[in-house]
Amino acid sequence: MLVSPSPHLHSPASTNGIMRDVIIALTPALLVSFFFYGWSQLIVLTVSCIGCVGFEWLIARYLMRRPAVFNGASALVTGILLAMNLPATSPWWMVLIGALVAIGVAKMSFGGLGQNIFNPAITGRVFLLVSFPVQMTNWTMPVYSFSAVDAISGATPLSVLKEGLKSGLSIDEILAANNMDMSMFMRDIGGSSGEVSVLALLIGFAYLLVRRVVKPWIPLSIALTIALIAGVFHLVNPAHFTGVGFNLLTGGIALGALFMATDYVTSPASVWGGVVYGIGIGLIVMMIRYFGSYPEGMSFAILIMNCFVPLINKAFHQKKYGRA
Repeated sequence: MLVSPSPHLHSPASTNGIMRDVIIALTPALLVSFFFYGWSQLIVLTVSCIGCVGFEWLIARYLMRRPAVFNGASALVTGILLAMNLPATSPWWMVLIGALVAIGVAKMSFGGLGQNIFNPAITGRVFLLVSFPVQMTNWTMPVYSFSAVDAISGATPLSVLKEGLKSGLSIDEILAANNMDMSMFMRDIGGSSGEVSVLALLIGFAYLLVRRVVKPWIPLSIALTIALIAGVFHLVNPAHFTGVGFNLLTGGIALGALFMATDYVTSPASVWGGVVYGIGIGLIVMMIRYFGSYPEGMSFAILIMNCFVPLINKAFHQKKYGRA
């Protein structure tokens, strides 16, 4: 009798299938971003995707000499997520640099798909933010038309609040002066395409849940941590600290929690490990927002917690199949 080695159980899921589902889930947010930002966002997306796929193929083929390491679907997802983290006004050369850092530094230098420690798209974004702060904070107000040529620059709600608080204004005064409120599911505000519609991102994430591609523990732990911290601070001093709704619906919280913190490779494998991971992200985000120099902290929080994932995996083991 021939006995083959383990594993004996097989899943119909594949890497390319999972990446395909992620692309489908991101489609609603992409369509909304095209409506809001027009051709400029389409150009950023195209350059980012071509750059990520092209750099991964070139590195796998000519530097690593291992063509099998190349995974076009994974690189395409990285390109989409990177584009959704960039201003629509980003010049093409800067997008290509971000793609090179995301693929060449954050992914392929560790061995390729499944080996990287840090989320590639976030690594590319943070590198660009540190290297080109002017271009990375040149946000465009929505133009609502593919035929529009002129774009108006505008700050994100988090930036507006940060500057207003530094000037000694209260939150209510800042919101009133800038015609903002807590209804941020889809608003004509400055920001990246990943910030423009929380509703579209939630629709995409619901698709991933139905397809059983991701689990809700990490996003829920992030959201609950942010809600708890924001609720306590806002209750203590509502004139200086923003409330729960504003923090959950602005900035990169939705995109980061739903699509980037849940990355298979750079997040913990166990349920409780994911909860600890999410709590850490939520805590770091709120400390940066309330007390840091940057108005937004989601990217930094995810990268910092990526460093702790190996330790979290050692502390929280997933129950082995067949064990009580």
